[in-house]
Amino acid sequence: MRVGIGYDAHRLVPGRPLVLGGVTIPSEVGLEGHSDADVLTHAVMDALLGAAGLRDIGHHFPDTDPALAGAYSLGLLARVRGLLQEQGWRPVNIDATLIAERPRIAPYREAMRNHLAQALGLAPGDVSLKATTNEGLGALGRGEGIAAIAVALIARV
Repeated sequence: MRVGIGYDAHRLVPGRPLVLGGVTIPSEVGLEGHSDADVLTHAVMDALLGAAGLRDIGHHFPDTDPALAGAYSLGLLARVRGLLQEQGWRPVNIDATLIAERPRIAPYREAMRNHLAQALGLAPGDVSLKATTNEGLGALGRGEGIAAIAVALIARV
């Protein structure tokens, strides 16, 4: 078994959808990025890739690739699962935390867990998702962005 950690953060901007864990959340602002900028899914992807020693999402899905413009991150997560399988690994569980002053995550938590679990071939109970604020500290605390951190456990197939 191996463990990996992932982190991602994006700025909130007007005119973009807010996608977290594959769920589009009603909001006047969304996350800025080349893909859908889903920080939660990106953190999970980096945790899995790191655990397998497969570099990071920027290597596999560069923001310079026009084919990835607006890409749905859950689709990329499924591709990460395939990369792991090619190397003889499978996800075992995910533990992730969203850091955001807003929106409230509780109404969307189960849908996010279900989306992540489905993309990884896991039971929803194998995906833990928590949310916290930054208590008004820094850019995240001022509501200028959203961040996520994730830990992944993988095992040999």
